[in-house]
Amino acid sequence: MNKLTVAIITYNEENNIERCITSVKEIADEVLVVDSFSTDKTEEIATRLGARFVKNPFAGHIEQKNFALDLSTHDYVLSLDADEALSPELLTQIKIVKKNFNMNGYRFNRLTNYNGHWVRHCGWYPDTKLRLIKKGKARWGGENPHDILQMTVNEGTGFLNGDLLHYSYDSITAHVTQTNKFTTIAAHAAFKQGKRSSVFKIVTRPVFKFFRDYFIKGGFLDGRYGFIICCINSLYALLKYSKLHELQLGKKI
Repeated sequence: MNKLTVAIITYNEENNIERCITSVKEIADEVLVVDSFSTDKTEEIATRLGARFVKNPFAGHIEQKNFALDLSTHDYVLSLDADEALSPELLTQIKIVKKNFNMNGYRFNRLTNYNGHWVRHCGWYPDTKLRLIKKGKARWGGENPHDILQMTVNEGTGFLNGDLLHYSYDSITAHVTQTNKFTTIAAHAAFKQGKRSSVFKIVTRPVFKFFRDYFIKGGFLDGRYGFIICCINSLYALLKYSKLHELQLGKKI
């Protein structure tokens, strides 16, 4: 049977890390936690559960995840965030393919829990992710903080049934706070890449984002949380393009 490393990056994840590690113990030959110097009990919990714990300064989500990928011992790597866990069905599927990996990459759907509600619309589901790969065949890319694991060779990937469970925000306040933080990172990343904003984008992108996620993507089917999520998704667009415009004007954000 092939051996598998589960690679997780962390920073102050004491509320999530045990659930994440416990969900993969049946399939992981190595649990690697790359931590950016947590100040809570993340290290204590992870080491108690048998994880290999490595500290590394945080240079960005993409950089940290590629560092974890390179540090993984085994040829196949399952890359997770600390606030994620495998559903029983997905765990079973990975057990099956682990006996004989016939693809260099596997995708599966991610289902997000928002303040106790499983979100099945708003553009948040099925949110298919590539997360199980053979080393050397994929790298993390995208634009911080929205990292994407991508195949580095032109070949197909397999699809596994079951969901990757994402325990995202436990309150509306947490969502808004993260949105403010992530839009600052995104604006800086976009500016460095030469992307530019405008008054037209600041006005139209939030409106388009809400309309798409709430009406076209069915956010209204998720009830009041669907409406809240779509409003904050719209706020994300407003803040990102507004902050990018401020950077163009030479102002701090």
